[in-house]
Amino acid sequence: MQPLGSARYVEFVTLADPQTMPGLRSNVLDWPYVEGLRLDEAMHPLTLLAFGMYGEVMPNQNGAPLRLVVPWKYGFKSGKSLVKIRLTDKEPRTAWNLAAPQEYGFYSNVNPDVSHPRWSQATERRIGEEGGLLARRRKTLMFNGYEPQVGQLYAGMDLRKFF
Repeated sequence: MQPLGSARYVEFVTLADPQTMPGLRSNVLDWPYVEGLRLDEAMHPLTLLAFGMYGEVMPNQNGAPLRLVVPWKYGFKSGKSLVKIRLTDKEPRTAWNLAAPQEYGFYSNVNPDVSHPRWSQATERRIGEEGGLLARRRKTLMFNGYEPQVGQLYAGMDLRKFF
C-alpha cells in the first residue's frame, strides 16, 4: 500500500506483550505505547530508526527489534520495540499526551523555557559526568543542543503553546 499524499504525521506503535513485559499491567499508560512525529521531523537526518547498537543486534532491553531515536526531544519520544509505523493525516494520540495532556505535549522538544508543571527543566545533570547524581547542574540547551540543526522545523511556532 502506498502512502497517501495527505500524510502529515508518522505514528509509531510498540510491542505490548504482557507475557514478557509485566509492567504493562500498570494503569499509568494505555498499551501499546504510541508515539508520533510530524513527517518533517521523522524525515530529519538526526531522526534514526536503530536496529543495532555498538555493531550488534539491538538487545531487548534497549528496544529491539527497532527503536526510534529523536535526540532533540525528551527521551519518552524515542519509542522502543517498534512493531508498526503508520503514516497518517491526523496528529497521533500519543501515550503520555493521553495519560497527562497538561504535562506532556505532542512535540516534547527539549525546551528549558517551558517547565513541566511539577518541576523546572531549565537545568540538568549530565549522565556520566563526574559526581553522578551530585554533579553540578548546568543550563539545559534548547533542543538538547541541536538548535542549529532543527530549530527551523519550529520557526514561527509558539513553543510555549506547542510544547
